[in-house]
Parts: sequence; C-alpha cells; structure tokens
Amino acid sequence: MNKTVFLTALCSVTLVSSAALAAPALTDMQNLGRHLYVDKDLSLKSTQSCATCHHYNYGFADPTNSRDPYFTVVSLGDDGVSKGGRNAPTSAYAGYSPILSLDADGAWQGGMFWDGRKTGETLGDPLAEQAQGPPLNPVEMNMGSIADVVDRVEAAPYAPLFLKVFGKNAFDNDELAWNNIARAIADYERSHEITAFTSRYDKGGLTAQEGRGLDLVKANCSKCHATEADFGAPAALFTTYRYENIGVPVNDLVLNDEASAYTYPDNGLGGFLNNPDENGKFKIPTLRNVALTAPYSHNGYFPTLTSIVSFHNSREGWPEPEVAENLNIVDVGNMGLSDQDIEDIVVFLHALTD
Repeated sequence: MNKTVFLTALCSVTLVSSAALAAPALTDMQNLGRHLYVDKDLSLKSTQSCATCHHYNYGFADPTNSRDPYFTVVSLGDDGVSKGGRNAPTSAYAGYSPILSLDADGAWQGGMFWDGRKTGETLGDPLAEQAQGPPLNPVEMNMGSIADVVDRVEAAPYAPLFLKVFGKNAFDNDELAWNNIARAIADYERSHEITAFTSRYDKGGLTAQEGRGLDLVKANCSKCHATEADFGAPAALFTTYRYENIGVPVNDLVLNDEASAYTYPDNGLGGFLNNPDENGKFKIPTLRNVALTAPYSHNGYFPTLTSIVSFHNSREGWPEPEVAENLNIVDVGNMGLSDQDIEDIVVFLHALTD
C-alpha cells in the first residue's frame, strides 16, 4: 500500500472510530428494536419491513416517494399491488408525541398517524401502538394475525435477544409478546440512530441565508412548527403535535388510483373521532429532515418544499381544499412572504437534516 492510500485508510478508520465513540451504544432493547425494524419477515411475503417505508437515507420516510415525488406519493404494500391512502410520514422524532388528548387550549394534540388513531391509551405509548399498525394492515405488511407475527419473531435469528430482554417465557403469551415487539421498535425509534438531533441547526454555524430563514420560521410558522424545545426534547421539534386543516387540495394521483386505500373525502382527525368539528385536520409534522421526505402533506400533494411553503404563504391560484370546513385561515395562506423569503425558508429547512 502506498503512503497516500495508507494515510487515507488510516484517516477513514479514525473518523469511523471517532463517530463510534461519540455515539452511545444501543441498549439491548434498542438493538432488538433495530432487528425488528429492518426484518422483512414481519410481512406476509417477506418483502417489507418498517425500514421499507421509513428508510435511513430518506429522513425515515418512503424512499420510493422521495425519489419520485411528482408521481409516486403513497407506499406500495407487501402484495405488490395494494397502496396506502396517505403519504408515509417520517418515523423520526415521533417518540415525543404524547397520548392523544385535549391540551390547555382545547385543541387535540398527540397520538400517532396522520389522524391520531393510535392514541397511546392502550399501551401508554402512541409510538408503540403505531408500530402495531402496519404488520396487520392488509394493504401494508399484510400479516394474518398477531400470532403469525409472533411466530416469525420467535423463528428469527435475534429471538435469543428477545428472550434476553423480555425473559425466558417471552413467547408464551402472544398478546404480551406482540406488545413487547411494539415497545422494542418504539424504543429503537427513540434512539440516537433515528432521533438524532445532529443537524447543522443543532450544531450551530448556520449561514446568513439560513439564519434569515430561521427568523422567518420563528415569525411565521412557529405556532404550528414550534422553534422552542418542548415535550422533554433537548431541542426544538418543529411541531406541536397538534392538528390543523390547512386546506390541502385533493391529490388526483391518490383519488384516481384504484389500488389505493384512499377514501374520499379524507376527513383526518374528524373521521377518526367521528366529529365534524375536526374534519380535514391532520397532524402537524416535524420539519426535521424535511428536505429528505418529499412529497409533502398527508396526501403528498406538494412535490417540493418550495411548493408547500408557497401554499402556506398564499392560497391564490391553488385548487379548492378537499375538506372546506375547519380551515385555518389565520396562520396559513396570508403570510405576505416574498419570493426571497420563501427561498430563505427552504434553504433553512435543509439545515434541519441530520
């Protein structure tokens, strides 16, 4: 090996070693959750894992959608035909979302999924309850029963780790094992590998333009995308975990796709709660890693950050909302931003990438 190659290799090893030293090791529970998160055998045909639609390299959202946000906006199911009715949100930073409840202002907050239907009331953890959704969903991972999922885990190479974490009788009761599978996945999703807080925003050193963008976010967007730390997080989560109807139009890509599980109109939180006063409201997403998670909104209507920021700025020239009632017309649609302001915000949003 020549000196240049040797030094390059040595530097690479040093950098990897330094990174390894800087990051805390996963606990046994988190390591188990990691195995479960990437295990495609938890889908009927062994084609899908959690990571399929919440991938590391794409802000923990669906890479298929991110690569083609103009024409592919929902995820394909394990059967290779069925499609979800909503765009897959990031799984990162979801662990701070509280149990679905009314906050001090009388607004719904917390829960999991775009419509809050995994409330957290059953397991005391909305994120763990969310992890139980896709494996049994017929248009997602399509497993037939809880017992089928548990059997796959019991036969997996990491089954001894499951027994180490939850005890030697951990597979004796399917319901208990099922809940522990979910808890392990949620614990991993809360780990530094997924919920990292390692963006340039966190480390400091924003450019002048990014700084202007941050100031604009604080002034115009922070009511929904909070810029102060909350929910026990070490830094801002850029969400309040509340629900709003911002007036997103129908996405014809979903409406006209017979393979999609979409039902018109999609009433979001109102549909889950069976409460017309909440119709059209969807969970406010985190802005962290948002530059990697195109397309945007619950139905993937907006293919780029510029398009969704422009929509928030002004509703002029856009199609009518899918759900016209309960619109937020105070905080969305009349911001008065210039084209330069919009560009500055988009540039800042890229600085939120871990």
